Amino acid sequence: MTIRTILVDDEKLAIQGLQLRLEPFTDIEVIETCANGREAIRAIKTLKPDLVFLDIQMPSFDGFSVVKGIMDVDTPLIVFVTAFQEHAIRAFEANAVNYLMKPVDEDKLADTIERVRQRLAEKRSADEAEKLKDVLAEVSPESLDEIGEEDESSARYEKMINVKDKGRIFRVDVDTIERIEAAGDYMVIYTADNSLILRETMKDLERRVDPRSFQRVHRSTIVNLDQVRQVKPHTNGECFLVLDSGAEVKVSRSYRDVVARFVH
Repeated sequence: MTIRTILVDDEKLAIQGLQLRLEPFTDIEVIETCANGREAIRAIKTLKPDLVFLDIQMPSFDGFSVVKGIMDVDTPLIVFVTAFQEHAIRAFEANAVNYLMKPVDEDKLADTIERVRQRLAEKRSADEAEKLKDVLAEVSPESLDEIGEEDESSARYEKMINVKDKGRIFRVDVDTIERIEAAGDYMVIYTADNSLILRETMKDLERRVDPRSFQRVHRSTIVNLDQVRQVKPHTNGECFLVLDSGAEVKVSRSYRDVVARFVH
């Protein structure tokens, strides 16, 4: 399935350069190019693209104004492209898929396209689920009630967490988090290849993640049980959990019974 794409930039050479870099991605179909923000809003509302590469710094109507101007329609995925690093935080606050600096790096572009594919796959799966619910509502309402209860339970918990660290905002996929540790007034979120600091209490963060996967194993530690590959017994009724990354986390006695219900 092709990804219908619009490119927006007031510099003609920038659009041409991005088109060349997008050519190797056979599922990207550029359906329109726009030279300013007003053109972009009209094109997005008319053509309903899947994806928009959007320059930020444009005369009179910048990229953020474009995003505001399309809030009344089914908003496409947005990738901001700009020469100005200082716009990065606002870009992520606008829920952009990614933020690319000019000239666009090929590896970062490839990573961005992969993110776009994942987001669209998730959206299409959700659309298919809604269609299935419509059918069930007609032929088997009682089944729909059961599904609704399960969906409501899952929907309470966040899939992505925004972490402001060192002046930047990182979007962390909750499933990639392996553990969360308290450090004074801060929380440290660990993934397999990164650690980020978040100013939030353990109790508040615990409420944001699904307890079917994330469990407190120590007064100051939450672990993603889906990333546990081994349990190592220790003295005094304690044990260690070995995670997929190789990290070991101590489970205190008071939390061992909780973990035992989930780790077999």
